[in-house]
Amino acid sequence: MTMNERPIPEAAFQDKDAVEMLRVWIAGRKLHCSLKVGMYQESTNISEPVAWGTILADAARHIASALQTGYGLDPEETTQRLKESFVNELDKPSSSAQGKFVGGDKARLS
Repeated sequence: MTMNERPIPEAAFQDKDAVEMLRVWIAGRKLHCSLKVGMYQESTNISEPVAWGTILADAARHIASALQTGYGLDPEETTQRLKESFVNELDKPSSSAQGKFVGGDKARLS
């Protein structure tokens, strides 16, 4: 079976300390995530929630940039709509997040 995976960024191949933090799939008509949580908590003075907030904000900016490049959407408007959607989904979830700790990774949510 062939998986529809996104390419690994070149920088990840060039950095011996590169770490995959988040993988998101739509499978069986549901969202499934594999997360590396705890890295900041265990090895730095950075708050885990603050670090993940930064990761999610950076991902939002990358999405806005990709939508500008691919579809001509305004990145500021896209970022604002992403932010609104994010807050709305946190306030009123459209589905539950269930998960468990597995293997060497800290968490996988389905």
